[in-house]
Amino acid sequence: MRGPVKGSVFALPEGEFSVGRHASNSLCLEETAVSRRHFLIQRAGSCCTIKDLESRNGTFVNGTPITEQPLSQGDEIRIGGSIFCYLVDPDRQVAPPKLDTKTRELRFEDSAYLSSGDLTNLPPSARALHDLRTLLRIGTMLHSFRDTLNKGDAPAAEVLRTHLESLLPDMIPSSRAGVFIPGASFDQLPWKPNVEVFDRACRERVAIWLDDADRAGLSAMAAPLMVRGEVAAVLYLESADTRKKFDEGHLQLLSAVASMAAVAWENATILGWLREENERLQSELKVRHDMVGVSNKMRDLERQMAKVSASNSTVLILGESGTGKELIARAIHRNSLRASGPFVAINCAALTENLLESELFGHEKGAFTGAITQKKGKLELAAGGTVFLDEIGELSSSLQAKLLRVLQQREMERVGGTSTIALDIRVLAATNRDIEAEVKSGKFRQDLFYRLNVVTLKAPPLRDRPDDILPLAEHFAKKYSADCGRKITGLAPEARARLRAYDWPGNVRELENAIERAVVLGSTDTILVEDLPEQILAAQSASTSGAGAYEVAVDAARRQVVLNAFERANHDHDEAARILGLHPNYLHKLIRTMNLRDALKRAAK
Repeated sequence: MRGPVKGSVFALPEGEFSVGRHASNSLCLEETAVSRRHFLIQRAGSCCTIKDLESRNGTFVNGTPITEQPLSQGDEIRIGGSIFCYLVDPDRQVAPPKLDTKTRELRFEDSAYLSSGDLTNLPPSARALHDLRTLLRIGTMLHSFRDTLNKGDAPAAEVLRTHLESLLPDMIPSSRAGVFIPGASFDQLPWKPNVEVFDRACRERVAIWLDDADRAGLSAMAAPLMVRGEVAAVLYLESADTRKKFDEGHLQLLSAVASMAAVAWENATILGWLREENERLQSELKVRHDMVGVSNKMRDLERQMAKVSASNSTVLILGESGTGKELIARAIHRNSLRASGPFVAINCAALTENLLESELFGHEKGAFTGAITQKKGKLELAAGGTVFLDEIGELSSSLQAKLLRVLQQREMERVGGTSTIALDIRVLAATNRDIEAEVKSGKFRQDLFYRLNVVTLKAPPLRDRPDDILPLAEHFAKKYSADCGRKITGLAPEARARLRAYDWPGNVRELENAIERAVVLGSTDTILVEDLPEQILAAQSASTSGAGAYEVAVDAARRQVVLNAFERANHDHDEAARILGLHPNYLHKLIRTMNLRDALKRAAK
């Protein structure tokens, strides 16, 4: 009676007759609102029973949803946008569907504005011109929609929904208009759509116009936005004004608008997903590591580490001693696909050649004096994980050759062994030497350098990232105060200035040692300049203005305060410490740090 097979007659055989979207059914209906297996008719003689096969949108007999029931002469069966009439007498004339004469349905493919047929038959009336201008406005709005989204952070679909709701009343004169999401609660909304119209638009996936929808003169229309075969939203309009009654032309226009908006809605959904995915990927790029720093050089290093971590490539980490090369290697491993595997670190400079060879490759029983059992090497123990070779520049020529084989073939032999062992490892190496100069001088194999130098990361020295000095100092102060059971509230201004001015030839390791010493030896809850090592206090700032002048003035004032206290105490050390509010032992250290011994001796005379 209606739908893609309208006008066809199907004889029901003895047994089963299935209807659905899948080609295996007795009747295949190419409708998105129809399930793969929608309903089944079972015939036994002249009796037929219809059974819904747990379809997504239900099976309706004479307008009522059913699970299973017998069929009678003239029953109407509706699924999606199709209506069938069940007849026992094939010669009996089929009556029109029992539908409300005030209801109209419009499939999208039947819309005058969306069909591929000849449009020249449309009347060139003012109404037709208005509708075409409306579609042009919609097209322009949807074209500019992308630019609107790029300027804000609101969800893309929500932005489109707001645009459509503002345009709908102007496109089709109505009392109220809105865009509603299927399955969402309407309880918090200022008004609700007509349930019958809204549900039919969702269920049958067609544009619906129902005049006198609430039996009180209300006219309502709804059209679904179909996105990938599903109803993403519904355009809904209603009017209680007799001067704004809807008609067939309004239904045609709404159907066209819904079809155009569906494309934009899908794009908005994809854009929202892309934004979320981008945020997720950006968060993944924030490498988990134990390094501290806020400088641009540290941010650049983190970005490089994030890219390197995702691969399985060999990495060569260059940098001066104390710059944290092992921390970089551990961070790469922690953020890689091998994170669940072992991380094995080997210092190539800490062992002799023979011991290092055994440590790396292991040995067989009896391979040398003292080899009383078989031993697996670090390379073998790192299976599925990462090997970090620190101070790679210290390797002997023979070990360089063996390591080259490991990198080329991913295999090795134990010392004293003859069988080949396959290796599933990632190699990270580090050195504080000028490795390229070592290659040119012949001290390091060129072919091994090329194998190691697939990706190079450079750990910046601390003097090149001064913005990280104080954050690092505060980090170490917190760490060692917890270890020592002392409360450290921070660093005194003079101490902060000295730390910033120092060149840190030992890099982060030297800074860590300096702060640990200050925490252990200090006697106040603040790290003072006197708590810092002698080499830091002896170093002179390169600048003679600004902070340098301030430091000189502060030092002079502090020296005078100590001298005045000794004069008031008649040069009694314990009494001077009491006046100053310091521990006597700390005052001894302060005198030594400030070079006041000679001045106090002269004053005592």
